[in-house]
Amino acid sequence: MRLPAAAVALVAAGVLMTGCDSVAPSFACKVEADAPDLVKDRVAAGIADCDPASWSVGDGAAAQLPDLDLACLGGEKGAALDQVHGPAMINFWASNCGPCRKEMPALQDFYEKYGDQVTVLGVNYLDTYPGAAIDLAHQLGVTYPSLADACGDLQETDAELGIGLPFFLFVSEDGTVSKPRTGGVESVQEVVDLVEDNLGIDVTAKVAS
Repeated sequence: MRLPAAAVALVAAGVLMTGCDSVAPSFACKVEADAPDLVKDRVAAGIADCDPASWSVGDGAAAQLPDLDLACLGGEKGAALDQVHGPAMINFWASNCGPCRKEMPALQDFYEKYGDQVTVLGVNYLDTYPGAAIDLAHQLGVTYPSLADACGDLQETDAELGIGLPFFLFVSEDGTVSKPRTGGVESVQEVVDLVEDNLGIDVTAKVAS
């Protein structure tokens, strides 16, 4: 589903508030986050595809999360959150969420510096405009992959989710999942602190070659 350019700009700007309510769409929801034009947009933006084979940075166990298949945001093949292996950080976001927009550059910085030690995955959540979501990620230089749950299917599972966007789930090496942690971080150091506090590990930035 695509928006005119002017509408995309308005949606991407988001509503600048301390949090964005995670409420499922009230209308009959049918969103194709993996439509061919969106796949082209994702590739052009340099955003990684959803490849579960890469969602493991070591020998960690699979996440104790639902095996519900979700579409990949602009990807040809979807995946399920239980294909993520710890240690991992999963960020739930939407294109119309101001705090999400503000924290995404810090998450990208973490992904570039520490992605070899902690898997970084987004979930574009309750967002019925996947084109706007890809455009926003492109504008912000975000390249880590995102699954898409536009219609809130995860709300029908036993997964414990946050009540407002953005929020994080952290997957430990043994596969256990943290309670939802409120987002809104603004620096890579805040992300590092969240990771170390919730996963009990120390991360070391890559040395520039």
